[in-house]
Amino acid sequence: MTPLRRLGQTDIHIAPLVLGTNTAGWTADEATSFAIFDAFVDHGFSALDTADVYSRWVPGNDSESERIIGRWMKARGNRDKVHVLTKVGSDIGQGKRDLSAKWIMQAVEGSLARLQTDYIDLYQSHWPDPTVGQEETLEAYDRLIKAGKVRWIGCSNYDETLLGEALGISSAKGLPRYQSVQNEFNLLNRGAYEGAVKQIVLREGLSLIPYYSLSAGFLTGKYRTEADLDQGPRGTSVKRFMTERGMKVLAAMDEVAANTGATLAEIALAWVAAQPGVVGPLASATSVKQLESLARGARLHLGAEDMARLTAAGA
Repeated sequence: MTPLRRLGQTDIHIAPLVLGTNTAGWTADEATSFAIFDAFVDHGFSALDTADVYSRWVPGNDSESERIIGRWMKARGNRDKVHVLTKVGSDIGQGKRDLSAKWIMQAVEGSLARLQTDYIDLYQSHWPDPTVGQEETLEAYDRLIKAGKVRWIGCSNYDETLLGEALGISSAKGLPRYQSVQNEFNLLNRGAYEGAVKQIVLREGLSLIPYYSLSAGFLTGKYRTEADLDQGPRGTSVKRFMTERGMKVLAAMDEVAANTGATLAEIALAWVAAQPGVVGPLASATSVKQLESLARGARLHLGAEDMARLTAAGA
């Protein structure tokens, strides 16, 4: 059994994998999503990450990810066995990124209704909103926590300045504090976490929920030439990783794969999961087969030599 990790200073403890559900209603239909969620829970994992904006980029899609999770939890009767992480603040029709108290109080009701639940385990500020003071946002969360609609809060895409300011306001005003940071972090792209944000996370007892753990699929190793970019809907977003450094990282991963027998995706997740402050890598799947690989990666332990080889390749 995999040891559970504590999310920040909360009472939430999870096995080290957070399932990204932006695929639900997009590249995975409802039946496939249900099967993936079932397999995820069967493996002993519990944290499902979504957002009110997933996946409204698909024509006709109305926050389908939250809706599918809600229907799945209702069908399975398992709300008490999963941790629901969702986000607020993206533009879902209000015309801007929005962390105003007015919008948060409205948006949470939409998420709760779609999720068919009366509480959210972790409610996250999806993007910074420079038009609203952080105190206003935190006061809104305070009201939601006191009302029992939200248990804990986190932030996403915050740099050290915003994160430090938010924690300072929480401390000075007696307001809820962010318990987690969801920033991009993987073998290739480390700048949004390593350095000042990481120092704050470790010092303050927060957790990182790293997204793009697989660099949009590049670190699976299936994209190595321009011709490979046509393999799926993410090909266009993967092209930017096809650099000299990107290929150096894949070469190091190939060596570790030869040593361990693990796939490149599993190695990429294992490296992220082993980094200080990480509660569990965030990754999504479009099939049960992919989910099985994610589960293996989250539980894979790499030796010191392999870890050092990977870290150096992407430095």
